[in-house]
Amino acid sequence: MAPSTSYRLLQIALAAFGTVMVLLYPLAVVWPSGWAWHQGAPHESDYFMMIVGVYATLGVFLWNAARRPEAHLSLIWFTVASSLVHAVIMAGESAGPHVGHLWGDVPALLLVAIVLSVLVRGSGIGRQPAR
Repeated sequence: MAPSTSYRLLQIALAAFGTVMVLLYPLAVVWPSGWAWHQGAPHESDYFMMIVGVYATLGVFLWNAARRPEAHLSLIWFTVASSLVHAVIMAGESAGPHVGHLWGDVPALLLVAIVLSVLVRGSGIGRQPAR
């Protein structure tokens, strides 16, 4: 049986979001006010480099999950939940000089959470068969 459209879109979304996460550092170079929380080059912040490492790792795991999402549901739901928490905290912290994040990483994190949750539910994976 061929995978559903939602399942295939979930695979594509996992690979695409994984790619964006792996490319967080270059995104901060191109658009620092939307992705980096400090002045200067991205590598000048130890905190930012830690975040780059965490997100690059998550991105690689999302690439792996894209092959068989049903085998990686806990990782996908972790990505949804952590993206929501991260977005809410960042939205609150974006007041004042960090307002660019309301147009950069805050919507990006919300997009990840919404798209993945909708596609997981639409794909039907993770549902227990009736007994």
